[in-house]
Amino acid sequence: MALKKESKTLGLLPLTALVIGSIIGSGIFNLMSNLSAGASLMAILIGWAITGIGMFFLVLSFRNLNKKRPDLDAGIFSYAEAGFGKFMGFNSAWGYWISAWIGNVAYATLMFSSLGYFFNVFNGGQNLASVIGASVVLWGGHFLILRGVKSAGFTNVIVTVAKIIPIAIFILAAYAAFKLNIFTADIWGTASKGFEFSSVLDQVRSTMLVTVWVFIGIEGAVVFSGRAKKRSDVGKATFLGLFTVLAIYLLVSVLSLGLMTRPDLAALGQPAMASLLQSVVGTWGAALVNVGVIVSIAGAWLAWTMFAFELPYQAALRGTFPAVFKKENKKGTPVVALLVTNLLVQAFLFTFLISNSAYVFAYSLATTTILIPYAFTAFYQVKYSLQEKKGTPHRALNITAGVVASVYALWLVYAAGLDYLLLTAIVYAPGILVFAWARMRQKKNPFTFVESMIAVVLIAVCILAISRIISGQISI
Repeated sequence: MALKKESKTLGLLPLTALVIGSIIGSGIFNLMSNLSAGASLMAILIGWAITGIGMFFLVLSFRNLNKKRPDLDAGIFSYAEAGFGKFMGFNSAWGYWISAWIGNVAYATLMFSSLGYFFNVFNGGQNLASVIGASVVLWGGHFLILRGVKSAGFTNVIVTVAKIIPIAIFILAAYAAFKLNIFTADIWGTASKGFEFSSVLDQVRSTMLVTVWVFIGIEGAVVFSGRAKKRSDVGKATFLGLFTVLAIYLLVSVLSLGLMTRPDLAALGQPAMASLLQSVVGTWGAALVNVGVIVSIAGAWLAWTMFAFELPYQAALRGTFPAVFKKENKKGTPVVALLVTNLLVQAFLFTFLISNSAYVFAYSLATTTILIPYAFTAFYQVKYSLQEKKGTPHRALNITAGVVASVYALWLVYAAGLDYLLLTAIVYAPGILVFAWARMRQKKNPFTFVESMIAVVLIAVCILAISRIISGQISI
């Protein structure tokens, strides 16, 4: 189902800002600390090379599918549904939706940790005052979006520009203070000080959840392709966002290794960039970065709230989610999808009071949850391109893009590790009931035989994960 003509309000600049704004959120401000905790200089560079190549071919897949299948204007979940059926499409939408709103919980944690730098009442960002403050921000954004997607998208352009400024200042200061002897002190991070395959592989694996977390949102323009003024702007916005953000991340992570040793970087508190800039320019640097964190997360939070309600809305239009999610207000905003999304975020904000690691857990779970939608996009790129007639322009390139993106997706599943994959099953399993309910309301059989087997396996893995948590084998 296509959106009405008057709903196509987003041009190239707002689409690009949505991509950059949704990618650059909280992760960049802890990037140097999170990467250094498990990886050396060379492992980090290898990790970025893998991520850059993987994301590039994933973006090629997005661009090709966006061009060849303009009818699939819901983006992420619609590719899985077109290629592998309703149930796989639902799981893709479900996983992306959960990743989006759990990521907002991570944003809230770090935002109020940064506000704690200026206001002692929010000290640490995980107390009752922080829950109240985060709730105010949550529902303030809610009512802004109720005014319409166009006004919220314009606001995001302004916020995106504002948050790039402190990051640019950090890059310039880090370049000026860069010390080559620190940078080259331990480039492999191994006992022998040289290359050791198993050690370097483990280090590279440790970077994967971090690098994927800071790149989540690369598909942002595709999610909103149905609201784009021009279809061609979707691909342009995605590539502009990819190359801009990759350059920024490389500069931040590499230059940081020339300012402090790995152990010192790993030991920095949140946000790590604040402490690092303070060591270079003084206390005003920490204040600047904390302001940058607050502004950055405000923009990313807004963008991801928009993504979060768009997926269940688009899924409901196609009968994949319950029909109630497609209800709109006079401005064309999906009010039920937005309300349910923010109620879930509100509920999880109370984890501030019971966990000292809410940020790390939230971003790790958000990352592993989104691997399913990414993987199915890559798989569909392969399937669709193989089905094209021989002699179709760029067919070989499109097959290659899909294969490389698929291999990258499988590598990410391996790198995530067993524990997080089991936890992800707990998140996906309740969706089986939602999908079955939506299908039965349409008087349709919920599952094919193969889908029934997949559902049974998913439930079994969920039970295994819960049992391992109860027995203490998995810690959350």
